[in-house]
Amino acid sequence: MPRYSDELIEEVRSRNDIVDVIGKYVKLTKKGSTYFGLCPFHNEKTPSFSVTPSKQMYYCFGCGAGGNVFTFLMNYENFTFTEAMEELAGRVGIELPKQEYSAEQKREADRRQLIFDANREAGKFYYMMLRSERGKSAHDYFTNRKLSEETMKKFGLGYSDMYSDSLYKYLKSKGFKDDILKDTGLFTYDEVKGAHDKFWNRAMFPIMDVHSKIIGFGGRVMGEGEPKYLNSAETKIFDKGRNLYGLNIARSSKREGFLLCEGYMDVISLHQAGFDNAVASLGTALTSGHANLLKRYTKEVYLTYDSDGAGVKAALRAIPILKQVGITAKVIDMRPHKDPDEFIKALGAEAYQERIDNAENSFMYEIRMLERNFDLKDPEDKTKFYHAIAEKLLGFPEELERSNYLEAVADKYRIGFDALRKLVNTLAAKGVRQTSQSENEPERRVREKKKNDGMKESEKLLLTYLIEDTGLFDQIKGYIDVSDFSEGIYYETAKILFEQYETSGTVNPAQIISRFEDEDDQRELASLFNAKIRYLSTDAEQQKALKETVIRVKQNSLNNRSANLDPTDMNGLQKLVEDKRKLSEMNRLVFTIKKPQE
Repeated sequence: MPRYSDELIEEVRSRNDIVDVIGKYVKLTKKGSTYFGLCPFHNEKTPSFSVTPSKQMYYCFGCGAGGNVFTFLMNYENFTFTEAMEELAGRVGIELPKQEYSAEQKREADRRQLIFDANREAGKFYYMMLRSERGKSAHDYFTNRKLSEETMKKFGLGYSDMYSDSLYKYLKSKGFKDDILKDTGLFTYDEVKGAHDKFWNRAMFPIMDVHSKIIGFGGRVMGEGEPKYLNSAETKIFDKGRNLYGLNIARSSKREGFLLCEGYMDVISLHQAGFDNAVASLGTALTSGHANLLKRYTKEVYLTYDSDGAGVKAALRAIPILKQVGITAKVIDMRPHKDPDEFIKALGAEAYQERIDNAENSFMYEIRMLERNFDLKDPEDKTKFYHAIAEKLLGFPEELERSNYLEAVADKYRIGFDALRKLVNTLAAKGVRQTSQSENEPERRVREKKKNDGMKESEKLLLTYLIEDTGLFDQIKGYIDVSDFSEGIYYETAKILFEQYETSGTVNPAQIISRFEDEDDQRELASLFNAKIRYLSTDAEQQKALKETVIRVKQNSLNNRSANLDPTDMNGLQKLVEDKRKLSEMNRLVFTIKKPQE
């Protein structure tokens, strides 16, 4: 994407008051120094969406959406950063400079755009064919699957002609050259026979990215033929492991969580029944790329896979992948029906909603599926089953969480709580936990992540204090500096904040967000910059809490450097000794923060 200078980005941002911009989309009511309204990114009845003029930022305390004026337009209007920049610049009369590409960059950008254009035209062709006489078989297929004309239009459904060169001739007539058509993945080239359509005589499902641009297609054969389902090959614009069918619509849903399906028709049937938060992977098993993509939009996923053996395997494989990125998973019971499409047709939307409401906790689902491998009438097998449960419980590093699941499992399977707890502790003492880690990499990573959470929470809280009262910078000067923050987003944020204060004596949180392009980073920063400090009842209590936070950050920094210090690094050793002296001195200091006036 074109990259503008930081100075120009900041000029466009600062000239656009965030209250005015968001006020055109959301009804805002002023309460104290902040404006509140109903969040446009999730369904709610009580306003939890806040816009703070002093910070020029928005944040939803319900769903976690947040950012500056750029991120709002990017999320609400599905704009790219460049499109948001152009919109906001035009709004305040700023003329943007023409962005210059290298010759190679321009060729690559032009080529990608032509592939997008070819896919868009292919989508139009298939759409047109479905509504022609030659597309009757596919139209009847969709109608027999109980899809309305409105739904067919919403998903851009189409038909690939029975003649194997119809699309090729159509796109050639539109001026597309063979080198571009080859890169679309829609054609097969033969030295003797020439070019042929990859899809023919199939009901067609356009696959779109989050911006509703067609990046590929899926096709279901009409009549006899193999394979029954066929997907586009991966191209410069189509990565199956990083795109989800229906996400372009589901990302704007007001429903809680996402419904994760296996097939196109499941997604379409659910959307038609009112569940517009349904998505599906594209003919592949769920990947970490899919999970990270889901994480941008939701914290909870309902697995609504087929109820057969393959669906169970897919669910068991997906659960740890989702857990690894911090997504809570639940499993919907489709029985006695095979899939969501069949379920909706047989029992309707109300019954499906009941299944959502009663979805099973993913860990309890894993235990229930594990139970199938044992004969619980056999005492020996029953003992083995309990050992298997205990091993899985070792996957929870946090004692409270493990205890809660231990209690739930003991209650369901009528195992004595104390007996099961002793078994878990015995296995842990024997080192079974380490075995479990090597067998379940996602759970190991979750444990490692939680281990660092305490340190990062302290850093996050200190940054929140510094943003709330810049007077704290002078108090910690000489004791805390940027190097005391761990690598990553908090280190980068601390670096910018310290630079801003040293330069101007103030901080500008909204400007900092513009420096981060990753959406997850922007959401994390929005959470940081809009965190509410819980002020304690007395000054002494507040000073004590603040000092503990400052000291924890310094102590964590010392621990990290000490663990990684090269014994031959004399300068590093001297700094470590000096910082330990400072840490001791900090225990005698008093740190204060002013409570803001509403």
